[in-house]
Amino acid sequence: MTASPVIMWFRRDLRVCDNQALDRALSVGPVVPLFIVDPAFDRAGGPRRAALASALHDLRQATEGALVIRRGRPAEVLTDMVKTLGVSEVHVSRDYGPYGHGRDAEVAAALREVGCRFIGTGSPYLVAPGGVLKDDGSPYSVFTPFRKRWRLTLDASESVLNDPPSNPDWVSIDDVGDLLDQHVDDLVDDKLTDLSSERVTRRWETFACNGLHHYRDTRDLPAVDGTSRMSTALRFGVVHPARLLQELDPTCEHHSTFESELAWRDFYADVLFRRPDSAWANLDTKLNGIAIDTDGAARTRFEIWAQGMTGFPIVDAGMRQLAATGWMHNRVRMIVASFLVKDLHLPWQWGAKWFMQHLVDGDLASNNHGWQWAAGTGTDAAPYFRVFNPTAQAERWDPSGEYQRRWIPELNSDGYPAPMVDHGEERKEALRRYEAARAR
Repeated sequence: MTASPVIMWFRRDLRVCDNQALDRALSVGPVVPLFIVDPAFDRAGGPRRAALASALHDLRQATEGALVIRRGRPAEVLTDMVKTLGVSEVHVSRDYGPYGHGRDAEVAAALREVGCRFIGTGSPYLVAPGGVLKDDGSPYSVFTPFRKRWRLTLDASESVLNDPPSNPDWVSIDDVGDLLDQHVDDLVDDKLTDLSSERVTRRWETFACNGLHHYRDTRDLPAVDGTSRMSTALRFGVVHPARLLQELDPTCEHHSTFESELAWRDFYADVLFRRPDSAWANLDTKLNGIAIDTDGAARTRFEIWAQGMTGFPIVDAGMRQLAATGWMHNRVRMIVASFLVKDLHLPWQWGAKWFMQHLVDGDLASNNHGWQWAAGTGTDAAPYFRVFNPTAQAERWDPSGEYQRRWIPELNSDGYPAPMVDHGEERKEALRRYEAARAR
């Protein structure tokens, strides 16, 4: 007697190896691989949609053409498929984000009504959110002690690494659905949106052989290809972070620094899991009273920032890189975020939303808590006095101006604007506002 099929609903785990949920599904019976284009994803910009399309194309190949694409609300799509196919189980990798958590609760309830189990296994993280705790069982709110316990927790956990499933029993059904449109106009750097397993593997191998051993020295230089560029692959789960971690030597300072970036990813996911409200509200509620500008003049300043016309070359280069490629160097992300919040006195939420709309690697936890770090409202213990000087940052991290010239061809010409603000004066104003909010 042939076992009844089960559904493997792929979300942020678009791969067939190192996938605990898929392994569990295949152990039960033949698998219908499914991806649902959720209407919520319509807010994503072109680069992220192109990256998703590329990942789905690769996943369809990996599932021997069986991957089903459906569009609609997940609870409705799954209920309909369960009824049609006689499925008794739907398997997923657990989603810990605010939207995903609520969506999965709705799906689980809908499936119970039709006699189907909803089973979550594994996560997109090295340690799942909620898994790093102090001795008294409370969570960490500061990164450094979190990382130390994270490392111990990781050492004691079971590896998720395994080979691709041998002889998987995929179920092919009629009308598997069309893949997303992969075409995105005017993208300068399509390697950011090419998530084929071959391209991702080659990118990591190149970095591991060349860049990883210099990572600590080069990761903050935007003119240098000194970072792994694996953030998009991690965001869509084309690769699990455990696959990267296995190649790191913790006794090497460069490898240890890269490991810290993986730990930061887990940390921000953990913070968002514990405080889902912090996706768009200040984590540090003591700063809720800080004076920010939201009037018409503020909107005009925001548009100047978004267009990369502030008159501060390192800021403008970053904003233009984002517009052209869907990506921005991480050091520059911090610089442009600090400028928006502390030089222009605008809400960090405006910048976070803009980034989420345009970044190919847009991840709610990492993006929004990175913005809160820059704004001084997040996890840092005493961050309010940190105000990046964009000119000093450019001199330190792009001393030859190569990165700035690459993205601002009119630099040093009459076509480039003068600085829109006096940084020294705006720094004083930012500190005045922060001090006033703290004093309340």
